[in-house]
Amino acid sequence: MRETTSDFNYSDERFADIQLLRYRLDGFEQLSVVQKKYIYCLAQATLYGRDITFDQFGKHNLKIRSVLETVVTSEGVNHDNDDFRELEVYLKRVWFSNGIHHHYGQEKFIPGFSEDYFRRVAKKACLEDGGFGNESDVEELIDEIAIVMFDPKVDAKRVNKTEGEDLVVTSACNYYDGVTQQEAEDFYAALKATCPENTPSFGLNSRLTRKNGELQEEVWKVGGKYGQILSKIVFWLEKAREFAENSRQKKIIDLLVEYYKSGDLRVFDEYSIEWIKETEGDIDFINGFIEVYGDPLGFKGSWEGIVEYKDVEATKRTEKISGNAQWFEDHSPVDPRFRKKKVKGVSAKAICAAMLGGDEYPSTAIGINLPNADWIRAQHGSKSITISNLTDAYSKVAKGNGMLEEFVIDADTVAMIRKYGDICDELHTDLHECLGHGSGQLLPGTSPDALKAYGNTIEEARADLFGLYYIADRKLVELGLLNDAEAYKSNYYTYVMNGLLTQLVRIKPGHCIEEAHMRNRALIARWCLANGDAVSLVKRDGKTFVAVDDYEKLRALFAKLLAEIQRIKSEGDYEAARQLVENYGVKIDSELHEEILKRYKSLDIAPYKGFINPVLKPVRDSDGNITDIAVDYTEGYSDQMLRYSREYR
Repeated sequence: MRETTSDFNYSDERFADIQLLRYRLDGFEQLSVVQKKYIYCLAQATLYGRDITFDQFGKHNLKIRSVLETVVTSEGVNHDNDDFRELEVYLKRVWFSNGIHHHYGQEKFIPGFSEDYFRRVAKKACLEDGGFGNESDVEELIDEIAIVMFDPKVDAKRVNKTEGEDLVVTSACNYYDGVTQQEAEDFYAALKATCPENTPSFGLNSRLTRKNGELQEEVWKVGGKYGQILSKIVFWLEKAREFAENSRQKKIIDLLVEYYKSGDLRVFDEYSIEWIKETEGDIDFINGFIEVYGDPLGFKGSWEGIVEYKDVEATKRTEKISGNAQWFEDHSPVDPRFRKKKVKGVSAKAICAAMLGGDEYPSTAIGINLPNADWIRAQHGSKSITISNLTDAYSKVAKGNGMLEEFVIDADTVAMIRKYGDICDELHTDLHECLGHGSGQLLPGTSPDALKAYGNTIEEARADLFGLYYIADRKLVELGLLNDAEAYKSNYYTYVMNGLLTQLVRIKPGHCIEEAHMRNRALIARWCLANGDAVSLVKRDGKTFVAVDDYEKLRALFAKLLAEIQRIKSEGDYEAARQLVENYGVKIDSELHEEILKRYKSLDIAPYKGFINPVLKPVRDSDGNITDIAVDYTEGYSDQMLRYSREYR
């Protein structure tokens, strides 16, 4: 009997500040067997990259994970005590964040169990396991990882963006070794000077180290660093090629395999250009060193993977947007010098995720626009996806959780958000990904890295503002994407409320905002609060609420800020970027923060959510031939993580 949507349980396990969800593969059963085999092979290639991400996020992560997993599966360790239960929670957090640092806040987890307890059970479990060497080897390993786990000063932040500090030396991410920030910036500036046009994304697929006094790159490729894992990924990509839907998909796989074998970033650019062009097939994937948010300098790409298939109905919406890309670009409120005269190659679709991996698992994006290279965007365009089955899962579990009633200013606004919130949120994501990231242009001679550590925040703000400006445009009603010209107000209200108030629930007292997307939202909302009379904060019965006093004025403020941020990006104005981010996007009012945390706590909601992957199982006939791929949603979180550690190590 097939499970219906009403029967499906989207919500699963909860621990610490995290809730695990499940996502459905709606429409998967309608795919052909060949298409399902294609997805299955791509999914295997996606799951094999997991340990790369763990290692990139901290050089001790894999050792810590291995020891913790040995403890929790050991029959010789007592499971019925508070220390063990705290260790289980710690391991679940490590799994979720691909390491020992919070996936959003970047701070290191504080164990809820003592160091003495850890040393005792870790030694016992590792010696019983037999795979960690003799007693001396085990003690040396535990000494190495214990200081990282328990000393708050060691590897305190995975990504440090504090102004005035050496961002490389003070970040625990494993992209640099024995290198300072200035040395890294100079190293890559010199490389880029050798290739000023169509510059490859130097540094994207390597670790920069010092050997014998010289700076050298350890390239992530077959035969190089992560070579064994990449060989497995290549194997499954080549298997997937047998089931590709068309010749371009085969060419894309060939180029990606060549890139993984050679490490040549120019081949990666060729692959990216071909990937943009492939819009005919129903199945697509992302597999590689992609986003640079995990590097404080924005050079190094964390490994990620997604396998996806087209959501036919929802794609009609994104195609309307991308089909009018030139109109949106021509009517943008930015200086005409910074607009693209001709928008090229913009394509967009809504997809269903079929498998998540690496930096996209368990916490994942809901929309993606790639490639990131500015010159490729300018000359060839970009491709955007909105992940509909993930946004659907988020929406399902948010219903009736009390957030709107607690933080929205009045019942009429709550009713407006309930009526239009979901569709407007989806449209804002579409506009952000489909058009926002692909809009605008750099002036000749402007380096794409000119904004340095502030570049990611400025780019996300640019895309968000593009979406905010246009979601209020009557063009969306004209295109049939909205049936009410006032619907945009729901998105304006929730966006500003999030930027000013509710995203603070994700931050610990006394901490600043670190993550680029959160800085972006704070920057936009706080700038609008400070630079006009469209938005205000009001107190009612001791509680702070956002009041949008004039929606048209708020749109005008979004337009003004978009124009300035596009100027900053186009001209590479580092100082203006620094001032915007530091003045509006970083610091938090402690009194307001305390109030918001207290109100949120009363709702008993986990502030962070992520996903358990479905299990794809080959169905075979009596001769061993695969006749179908079945989808199983029953695997638990711990079972999945332990299985991944066994099968994809």
